[in-house]
Amino acid sequence: MIQTKSLRFTYQNAKKDTFCFPDINVPSKEDLLILGASGVGKTTFLHLLAGLLPPKEGDICIHNSYLNRLTRKQLDYFRGQHIGLIFQKTYFIKSLTLLENLTLRERLAKKKSDRYRREELIMHLGLSNLQNKKVYQLSEGQQQRLSIALGVIHKPKVILADEPTSNLDDINCSMVISLLKKEAEICKSNLVIITHDQRVKAHFSNQIIL
Repeated sequence: MIQTKSLRFTYQNAKKDTFCFPDINVPSKEDLLILGASGVGKTTFLHLLAGLLPPKEGDICIHNSYLNRLTRKQLDYFRGQHIGLIFQKTYFIKSLTLLENLTLRERLAKKKSDRYRREELIMHLGLSNLQNKKVYQLSEGQQQRLSIALGVIHKPKVILADEPTSNLDDINCSMVISLLKKEAEICKSNLVIITHDQRVKAHFSNQIIL
């Protein structure tokens, strides 16, 4: 479950840009698509939901935990355990193999090493024959699938994806959305996608526009 109330954030820049966000209420295991043009605060909203930014005002509740009331240490632990992040820009250690990146992600989340989960996920994402390849040897599309794997390996309660289809053609756009929805179903997670990509609208019944 994800709930926000009266959420506002202000950047301490020259303009002191302030964003006010709509209240959302996403029941457990349900999806939400958040659409908006560039500059309306989509990524800021996602970073607030992930606990990467503290709100100026308002509440963020994820599965009965109020993120804005946690200490930094508590928040880091909660995020590592329960939130899966898929950024627009991919983040890996490119000198490690695909499998080594997944194993490292488990350790950083303080999760017990789960060989079956890794093998299952690699198979679902069509990466089985690439698990021992260095990340720099993977194509852009393969790296995109690895990014999804890193975001869900620990079976988070919430999967947050920032513009996951922005650089993809129509076929790969549909494939990535299907993979995300499938993994959310396997993990019994909420899936929240934030994007300006209008092609994604057809895949979600629950949508809001910023």
